[in-house]
Amino acid sequence: MKETSVVDVRDAVVLLGSFPALAEATLTIGRGELVVVQGANGAGKTTLLRLCAGLLPLARGTAHVMGHDVSSDRAAVRASVGFLGHANGLYLDLTAGENLSFWGDVVGASRPEVTSAAQRMGLNERLLSTQVGRLSAGQKRRTALAVLAVRRATLWLLDEPHAGLDAAGRDEIDALLRDAVGAGATVVVASHELERSASLATRRIEIVGGRIIESGGRK
Repeated sequence: MKETSVVDVRDAVVLLGSFPALAEATLTIGRGELVVVQGANGAGKTTLLRLCAGLLPLARGTAHVMGHDVSSDRAAVRASVGFLGHANGLYLDLTAGENLSFWGDVVGASRPEVTSAAQRMGLNERLLSTQVGRLSAGQKRRTALAVLAVRRATLWLLDEPHAGLDAAGRDEIDALLRDAVGAGATVVVASHELERSASLATRRIEIVGGRIIESGGRK
């Protein structure tokens, strides 16, 4: 793996049951890139992100993420990345503020950092004091993104992060992702929103039938 590579996937095959959700996929992502992954439903976008998050095993090929071998050290991979899938990964019985405080304590974030993340995603005092299970879908998404910001991951992996949000919320996410890249993070986003992602990405790739196709060069 190149020293500058955050993700280095070579001829990767990932099976869901007996179905090859990724078929000899190859992809290298360097530090500081904001890569948007596009493709039809079932093409393999979510599978690629879950592989890079250490949540799925390889059947064949190789994959290294943040210097860790996905085949032998998936636990280290999971500890090194921030992953936001279709599920928000929040504790439903805690308030939004308690979720943020919990992750802030885990990573050693300061109180101002936690407060800033909440404000950035439009979480006011009323929402912060509300149990997550009682929040709307959009409010849960905002909370999950604020948690991701608090965790300060070096690699962000986001599966349709704009889902459930209004136009203002989508713009806030785009700004958050650009800021994360500006601060040195690498971001990989799976998205159906072609127009929005085209302006957001430094590079776009497409997955077709489990295979990766470069569809947009680096800016």
